[in-house]
Amino acid sequence: MKTEFIRQISQGISLEKCNELYVIRVQHALGSAQVALQGAQLLSWQPAAAQQDVLWLSEIEPFQKGNAIRGGVPICYPWFGSAKSPSHGTARIREWSLSHYEMDAEYAYLEFSLYNEQNIIEAKIEMAFSQECHLIFTHYAEQEAQAALHSYFNVADIQQTEVKGLPHECFDSLTKQFVQVPSPRKIHENVDCIYSAEQSINCIEDAANQRTIQIEHIDASDIVLWNPWHKATSAMSETGYQTMLCVETARINRKLQQGESFEVIFKLV
Repeated sequence: MKTEFIRQISQGISLEKCNELYVIRVQHALGSAQVALQGAQLLSWQPAAAQQDVLWLSEIEPFQKGNAIRGGVPICYPWFGSAKSPSHGTARIREWSLSHYEMDAEYAYLEFSLYNEQNIIEAKIEMAFSQECHLIFTHYAEQEAQAALHSYFNVADIQQTEVKGLPHECFDSLTKQFVQVPSPRKIHENVDCIYSAEQSINCIEDAANQRTIQIEHIDASDIVLWNPWHKATSAMSETGYQTMLCVETARINRKLQQGESFEVIFKLV
């Protein structure tokens, strides 16, 4: 991948170009982060004490303008799924604006805004990085909308990984029916399930990395669990599924009204 330094925005915050896409890089005493302006997509978050990135990014991601980025935290908006085109909405392939930023000894803060052709704001995402990563998405458009923070988490070995805190029932998007499932849940096959977010905290037990990733969903209606297993997936290698797991924070069944927000906080515990 070709990486080019563009300019220093402020101390600890810089703009780079990765292949065809512009990326904001944050370097702080508490850790580092990278965010693509296309999609306002968080690509990387690594606390200073962490041995590995908390987020997964495909090693074959081409960073091409107009193509969805495989990894990090894509923003699916204003719809979720493939009922309309493009799949998961337009927000993740549109350019967002860095509308505000702050940094002090305790945290780094970035705010990205999405505007329509009339320069009217449609959505905003706020990102705060400290000992934890806190994302807040706000919907401003007049029409109700679906949204998901489609977080890809980095694990050492999917077959030694389990997710705690999920309900025992989910909607299986592969079979289109509600099913009973174990909890905690281990992944041994292609999984694409939508859970009710009645329980707001999940933990990914990443045994091979000897770490736990805690995910707190705030004002979400749904949690999506996804791993494609052997299914061919764009911008993912044949073995990519072995080191990733998506636990997504979503508003699918309870749509966002104008001015409404939902949030996710993740951290190593």
